[in-house]
Amino acid sequence: MTTPGEEQAVNSGFVRSYVITGGRGLPDAEGLSLVTLVTIAPDRQPPPNPSPEVRAIWELCSGGYLSVAEVAGHLGQPVGVARLLLNDLAEQGHLVRRKAPPPAQLVDRKILEEVLHGLHVRFG
Repeated sequence: MTTPGEEQAVNSGFVRSYVITGGRGLPDAEGLSLVTLVTIAPDRQPPPNPSPEVRAIWELCSGGYLSVAEVAGHLGQPVGVARLLLNDLAEQGHLVRRKAPPPAQLVDRKILEEVLHGLHVRFG
């Protein structure tokens, strides 16, 4: 409890993005798009003295593949910040990346109509 005239300490827990990134510019989306899947490389140890964000990424990605967007969402950080931290881990050899699968190709309408016709003939 504060007395009149005494200032209360402010502790919001909010850390600005430039503190997390060390003031570095954010990377472009070429290497790590929103849907790029990332996981921790097998048999890797966390870097010494990791930041809380890197530690969180390590715990998140140790369980399997997550997209860059999911990592950013779990961290509660902008995608650019997550992308920069993931890029750092990848350059250190701690991260395995997998491109997102290509979008599905549309099937020819004629084939779909033949399948539907076959189902009607067989099952009425």
